[in-house]
Amino acid sequence: MTAKQRYEGIIAWFSENMPSPETELRYDTPFHLLLAVILSAQCTDKRVNMVTPALFEAYPTPESLAAATEEEVFPYIKSVSFPNNKTRHIIRAARVLTEEFGGEMPSDIDNLMKLPGVGRKTANVMLAVVWNKAAMAVDTHVFRVSNRIGLTDNSRTPLETEKTLMRYLPAEIVPKAHHWLILHGRYVCKARRPDCLECGIREYCKTWNSGKDK
Repeated sequence: MTAKQRYEGIIAWFSENMPSPETELRYDTPFHLLLAVILSAQCTDKRVNMVTPALFEAYPTPESLAAATEEEVFPYIKSVSFPNNKTRHIIRAARVLTEEFGGEMPSDIDNLMKLPGVGRKTANVMLAVVWNKAAMAVDTHVFRVSNRIGLTDNSRTPLETEKTLMRYLPAEIVPKAHHWLILHGRYVCKARRPDCLECGIREYCKTWNSGKDK
């Protein structure tokens, strides 16, 4: 099977079976999505969704969070991973948004990455989810699943994975493909025990066809 055939088959299956995938993070504004994505690093979306309602109510705008202290913000997010660092990141991100961008969320990757706590993955999430841009955010699920099913070939870094996916995926479906791979990795192609017998794309999967997971 060629890479082109594998991509075409996987895209066709997901397009039919998951036509409108969405992020599982709950948010109401781009600013709040930014906070949720920062908090989700090495933490489950389920946990983040438990803490964000109160955080969002307390800090509805970048200006309100920018004026807060770490002591005020920490209690809202203390149950997520690395709460001390994330408290600092979200406050500083709010301050940069307020001071350098007038409280408006940037819509390009370079300016997004000027925000504390925002790396390439987070910036790409914002571009894909908020503006539906052809940006591929590579988290642990996307990285693992892409290598396992053969969309990438032993990719060694998230950036390498991103570049390969962007080369083969049609631009208009990249925002959807980001969610396809995340959700597939979260619920089917799991790290330790992939549910291959329940997988709709196994006929296109490089690992399945090699016999490793049969």
